[in-house]
Amino acid sequence: MQGLNHCPAFCRYYQSATMASQRLGLAEESGPNPGESELAVNPFDGLPFSSRYYELLEQRRALPIWASRFIFLEQLESSPGGVVLVSGEPGSGKSTQIPQWCAEFALARGFQEGRVTVTQPHPLAALSLAMRVADEMDLTLGHEVGYSIPQEDCTGPDTLLRFCWDGLLLQEVASTRGTGAWGVLVLDEAQERSVASDLLQGLLQNARLGNLPGDSRVVVVTDPALEPKLQAFWGNPPTVHVPRRPGTCPTPVYRDTVPTDRVEAACQAVIELCTKEAPGDVLVYLPSEEEILLCCESLSREVGPLALRGPPPRVLPLHPGCGPAVQAAYEDTDLGARKVVVTHWLADFSFSLPSIRHVIDSGLELRSVYNPQIRAESQVLRPISKCQAEARRLRAKGVPPGKSLCPTEIKHEKNPHTQTQETCSGLLSQVFLPSGSCLCLYPKSFLELEAPLLPTARICEVNLSPVVLLLKRRQIAEPGECHFLDQPAPEALMQALEDLDYLAALDDDGNLSDLGVILSEFPLPPELAKALLASCEFNCVDEMLTLAAMLTAAPGFTHPPLSAEEAALRRALEHTDGDHSSLIQVYEAFIQSGADKAWCQARGLNWAALCQAQKLRGDLLELMQQIELPLSQPAFGSEQNRTDLQKALLSGYFLKVARDTDGTGNYLLLTHKHVAQLSPYCCYRSRRSPTRPPPWVLYHTFSISKDNCLSIVSEIQPQMLVELAPPYFLSNLPPSESRDLLNQLREGMADSSVESESSSTREFGDACVLQ
Repeated sequence: MQGLNHCPAFCRYYQSATMASQRLGLAEESGPNPGESELAVNPFDGLPFSSRYYELLEQRRALPIWASRFIFLEQLESSPGGVVLVSGEPGSGKSTQIPQWCAEFALARGFQEGRVTVTQPHPLAALSLAMRVADEMDLTLGHEVGYSIPQEDCTGPDTLLRFCWDGLLLQEVASTRGTGAWGVLVLDEAQERSVASDLLQGLLQNARLGNLPGDSRVVVVTDPALEPKLQAFWGNPPTVHVPRRPGTCPTPVYRDTVPTDRVEAACQAVIELCTKEAPGDVLVYLPSEEEILLCCESLSREVGPLALRGPPPRVLPLHPGCGPAVQAAYEDTDLGARKVVVTHWLADFSFSLPSIRHVIDSGLELRSVYNPQIRAESQVLRPISKCQAEARRLRAKGVPPGKSLCPTEIKHEKNPHTQTQETCSGLLSQVFLPSGSCLCLYPKSFLELEAPLLPTARICEVNLSPVVLLLKRRQIAEPGECHFLDQPAPEALMQALEDLDYLAALDDDGNLSDLGVILSEFPLPPELAKALLASCEFNCVDEMLTLAAMLTAAPGFTHPPLSAEEAALRRALEHTDGDHSSLIQVYEAFIQSGADKAWCQARGLNWAALCQAQKLRGDLLELMQQIELPLSQPAFGSEQNRTDLQKALLSGYFLKVARDTDGTGNYLLLTHKHVAQLSPYCCYRSRRSPTRPPPWVLYHTFSISKDNCLSIVSEIQPQMLVELAPPYFLSNLPPSESRDLLNQLREGMADSSVESESSSTREFGDACVLQ
């Protein structure tokens, strides 16, 4: 493994790695003797253990998983297939302790097979766990312990234990042969069924791990609900069962009906809890980020005036957009203020918060589900699974353990305006006891009748084009032959193959073309990667790099303007050519402002997302330079650049074109007969002077919702579409007036080309006669 042989600690302890690992194990079992703590040495960096190490060690020993330590290490050493399954409930310490024990195992083997890599389904979880584990191991973050998440790699040549977003590791696996530079791979939170986690397991199973070079190990960590499925998938590997946490978990208390306003009901429950002075922090589950923000804003206004003994509660959002600020949920508040953490499915299994004593659960989640038949995503509001509901209930199992409570019958008033407040008040008077509680904002029958047992596998709900591109890169000729925990629908796989064929990513034999190999190197959707590559031909690389980064990380405004002043500032950023050019203009203005946070807030822009776009743009530029692709100088704003940028976009997004059929903004999508409207945030809708909507548009996303919106839209010319789209794509379009118009244009352009060639031939002949 590169770098490790030059690590001072590694060289010092290489020959005595086994003895060092044993000493570490004995120290963790017995603790330091009086007067010897200064002599105990950390075998990972060669430095004496600090006093904090032993303080945290006491906390680690109290975790339920600690009793399984030696059993796990024994199974990891002796597993015949190299796979070990760990099954335990949320909060038992799996995510923090298993990686450390794997590092001990690798240390005893001298890290000859490589370092330990731990995957997480959420980037924020990888970051948070790396910080916690580095603290527990008494090591330096970024040196012996590191993390890799999108646009941030905090690792070095001395890194022995790396926490990694599973999507990033999947991208690395797509570009390399074998198992990669790891001796032990820990796939954590397998029950979340992320695309990358399922696909990594499928690739490992498909590669027949036991036949790979070296002596690698795979540890799959899961909730007990998914254990039988994983046992069957991996061929009954050795399984370590984590004991349940001591104490009794609060019995959930259910409502009679689902509230009409979930945010109001959740806020009322939190306020009632605060007024009753029940100790402990609160975790609130809502379906979407939008509702999380609304709830936080409402609570921040309402808890301030409350007459409380101590300081007002600190309201904290927890969702993917929070970035590193998520660590605030773990920090001690000033003067012992209560924390109210408002989140969604992100914290179902990740982000165990030991200070939580009370859970308020809406029982719902908002997910994007891709429909391959119409190439569109739907925002689906649906019940959570029984597995998720149980995980949320266990969050209220604090120390001291929560007390069991019985469900209470609740009487409802007929007045709908007072129902929410009176319901929560009557319920909380019996629920929020000092020991802990779990309030479910839905009836018990809601989950029993409608909820599935396990979360739905995300690989069955997403656009499979990136997945198929990766499988082709791994030389899996038939994606349907790859091992999956749950096999995707055949029509979804066929649609992905068809889209990749349209993008010229496949050759005549169905294998990756040279272009497809390059597309697979980019951490972008295939159509966006194709547009970026096309920009090399059309001399607009600088602008397309910016656009690719913005479309991935910061796609526009997230809420309507809050004031006339904000609306005016936004309009100044809009570009006449459409939303794509507006995104470029927003980015350039952001850079000119010095990446100023106040500048973003004044315009309703997400500062963290724009910073991420800046990092992603740099990564994409570096990747293009590594592949030795041609670059171009900035020319944004010129007429030629405007045309070139449209051509580059159409080269990748010709599948996403719509036509205004009646001049009123009712757009018929080319690939199917769905009618959609422009998003409320579209620059064409926010212009003051009423103008006719563009007749032909290219869009970034189409989401089936209340009003079927097209998001990130720019006007195009149909002649350009005919010129750049594959001819067989136009022929395969469903019958419509739009298809007929495009075919007429194609025939006219073909006739013009023939006439031009004939004219050139006559001129050449006349020239010959004259000579």
